[in-house]
Amino acid sequence: MNILMIIMLGIAAILAIVLIAAFFASNDYTIERAIAINKPKNDVFGYIRLLKNQEHYNKWVMTDPAMKKEYKGTDGTVGFIYSWESNNNNVGKGEQEIRKIVDGELIEQEIRFMKPFEGKSKIYMSTESITGSQTKVNWVFSGTRNYFMKVMHLVLNLKKMLGKDLEKSLHNLKLVLEGKSS
Repeated sequence: MNILMIIMLGIAAILAIVLIAAFFASNDYTIERAIAINKPKNDVFGYIRLLKNQEHYNKWVMTDPAMKKEYKGTDGTVGFIYSWESNNNNVGKGEQEIRKIVDGELIEQEIRFMKPFEGKSKIYMSTESITGSQTKVNWVFSGTRNYFMKVMHLVLNLKKMLGKDLEKSLHNLKLVLEGKSS
């Protein structure tokens, strides 16, 4: 058997393993990260409840400063929708809607992706006092994946990649709220 045939069989075997693993992988996913910020809980929550503030800390929003943005409703209230569209495939097109607010504690959102892939995720950010002047911010993405997205998660290790993006965004949030530059 020549070397080319061995390489092709190896690639086919790897592909088969990924496709089989995706078939058995859970349809549900959750990505969660947290950070401590040296600010009182009410200050932190007051800032994160406004989706427009994501321009200053959210890695994905900051990726394309030229993207088209639209706002519907009153920011920081249930029903507010932030829409975006970018020619950058890392940003794509979608919208984010505030679905529920527990004042000072939790903001739940739904994010709907339209391009480059369609999908929907639930997001929540919560705040918890560590001390009077320090707050823990928890950021969670969760949703369900179709078979294609399960394959993509496995091949690209999206959970790790998206987790790093969340960590970067939370770090940016900490810098902004603590008045430091990056």
